[in-house]
Amino acid sequence: MDLLTARQKLVASNIANADTPGYKTKDIDFQFEFISLAQDAQPNVVEPQGLVVKSDGNNVNMDREARLLSENALRFNVASSLMKSELKTINNAIQEGKTGP
Repeated sequence: MDLLTARQKLVASNIANADTPGYKTKDIDFQFEFISLAQDAQPNVVEPQGLVVKSDGNNVNMDREARLLSENALRFNVASSLMKSELKTINNAIQEGKTGP
């Protein structure tokens, strides 16, 4: 969830700077970073390759950023649901242990 939060902040920053001359889009290689974060590392911010650069040097693509926001929100919701389910299972086990033999 920390990785998803970091990516959400980057995408929001990209959108906020869509009209800033010379601004370069930033992103996180999600799959690579997911593995790295399992080892307690910090996410590595990269500039995506292959984006069209406008005459002012800005390469933010609003369609791409909107898609990334949607994907990230979906992933965060799934992660939150899984975490909630795990916590409910643990809570149930604790409650059963209190009322057990």
